[in-house]
Order: sequence, then structure tokens, then C-alpha cells
Amino acid sequence: MDANKGKGDHMMQNPGGQMDRPVNFHILESMLPKAVKRRVHALKRLQVQCANIEAKFYEEVHELERKYAALYQPMFDKRRDIVTGTVEPTDEECEWHSDREEEEELAEGIKEKASIEDAKKEVVKPEEDPKGIPDFWLTIFKSVDMLSDMLQEHDEPILKHLKDIQVKFSEPGQQMSFTLEFHFEPNGYFNNAVLTKVYKMKSEPETSDPFSFEGPEIIDCEGCQIDWHKGKDVTVKTIKKKQKHKGRGTVRTVTKQVPNDSFFNFFNPIKASDGEMDEESEFTLATDFEIGHFFRERIIPRAVLYFTGEALEDDESFEEEELEEGDEEEQLEEGDDDEDDGDCDPKA
Repeated sequence: MDANKGKGDHMMQNPGGQMDRPVNFHILESMLPKAVKRRVHALKRLQVQCANIEAKFYEEVHELERKYAALYQPMFDKRRDIVTGTVEPTDEECEWHSDREEEEELAEGIKEKASIEDAKKEVVKPEEDPKGIPDFWLTIFKSVDMLSDMLQEHDEPILKHLKDIQVKFSEPGQQMSFTLEFHFEPNGYFNNAVLTKVYKMKSEPETSDPFSFEGPEIIDCEGCQIDWHKGKDVTVKTIKKKQKHKGRGTVRTVTKQVPNDSFFNFFNPIKASDGEMDEESEFTLATDFEIGHFFRERIIPRAVLYFTGEALEDDESFEEEELEEGDEEEQLEEGDDDEDDGDCDPKA
């Protein structure tokens, strides 16, 4: 459940024919009669109380998420077991009515024909009944733009060993947070069975600006130490550099390790608590928060639909709808400009 879902859209509405042009509300308030201004201050105090109640609401939403996460978990565990081939689903569990049955039957016919042709040519066929669902999570990573942007070719063999991704919510009494857990089978790259990323959240109005409160926000994140096998760390690369001695003129070759692009840098994030950041660091951190939220709200709950591409179609449709709305606004603005032009004196 996304506590903030739709909140931004609601805030963008313009009910009651509000003024279209930006207004300096400090000036507006200063122009009010003293008695009216006094009453406005009372309303603001009430608004702060509403924001505090809203913060409590989101704390209870977090508790509901934690409660229902425990109810979802048996289904997610079964999903993991089917993906890894630990269990084979029954015929009854595999029954599924698809709107694309005719397309699937046609595809099966083409596959059968291709198999017959291959048999005639005595071509070695791939394994017909692979274990589980091979490359399940890797396929998702490669399909989702937000994740594929982080993915490098040298990451792919490692992600073939990814068994499951889970989200865990903080317990009552703890700081509001959620943890992403990436579960790996034993592999030749690192010793960790689980890699974690903790996202710390805050759900309370700022004392200095209580009216900006719009619900819980991620305020920091913390990764984990990856115990790489020797020579297998894909987050660094070794380069050789030639150095010339100024006095003797002799040349020597030195090797050093430098950072390397990799998805696994995700587990060594910039921390907001480290102090002031430049613009690039702030953007990187904001993107990290967005990715963590996307894993929690979209990828983990709907993994199979991202594997098949159905969720991607939904996401694209949503983006198209947003774009159409934006185009409409632009046309309206252009229309307003035309009206303004009509008021002008053509002789001027």
C-alpha cells in the first residue's frame, strides 16, 4: 500500500476557481485587518493540529502495511520456491485463463513445427524442462528502465543467482523504516546469503514548516558490506598507470583500483547523514530513494507481471495518460495567449 499514492495529484487540483496566477501570500496576509489576521492565525494553529493527526494516520498505515506483509509472505515464499525450482506447482495451481489463449495456441503450434524441423536437422535442442523459472529476477532487472540503467554486463552473471527480493517493515517502537533483502544462492562472487538496504523514514511535520507535510518521506538509507571473493568485486576495476621519475627519467608501472559502474554500488549509497552534499550528490540520493520505493511498492508485490511485461504495459499506459493531460494543459495555455493577443490594439 502506498500511503502517498494520488496525494500529489489531489494537491494539483484547483477547486473553487482559485487564482491562477501566483500570489505572495505574505503580502496578502499583511493587508488583512488586524482582527481578521488574528482569526487566520487561529486557523493556522488548527491546520498544524490537522497535520499532526495526519502524521499519526500514516504511522497507523505503516502498522497496517507491516501486518499485511505477514499475510502476503506465505504467497511470496511459494513464489520463491517455484522460481528456484524447489517445488513444482500442481496442475490445479497452474490453471490460468488468459485473454491471449489464441495467441498462445498459435505460438505453441509454431514451436511444435520448429521442434519438428530441428529434429529433422538433428540439431541439439536446449533443455526442454529447465529448473524453476530461469533468470526470473534478472529478466525483471533488464526489462525495467529504472533498474536496467544501473545494470552492467558484468552484473548479469551474479544476478542469475538472485533467488528472491523481500521487504521487511520496522517493528512498533522503532524508527519508521523498511528494509529490502536480496537473497542469493551460493555463488562464486561473494559469501553473503542476503544483501540488505535499509530506508529510514520520517512521518512528522517540520516544526519550521508544518504546512509542507504530505506524508512519510525517506530521509536516509544504509547499505551493507559485501564480502567479495578475491578478484570478483565488480564495483572496482584495476588500472595500470605509467609513472616517470622526474630526476632519473626511469619509468615504472603502478596498478590501482578505481570505482566501477555496477548495480552492486546500490549497497554502498551516499548517506544524507554524512553532511552537506553538492547538487549531484543530492540528485543521486533522491534517485536512490525513488528506486527503493519502486522496489517496495511495485517490483516485489507484482514481480511476475514485470517478468511477463504486463506491468510494464500498465506503467506505459499511465505515462501516456499523464502526457496527454500535459498536452491538454499546454493547449489551454496557448489558447489563453491567443485571447490576450486578441485584446491588443493591432495598430499599436
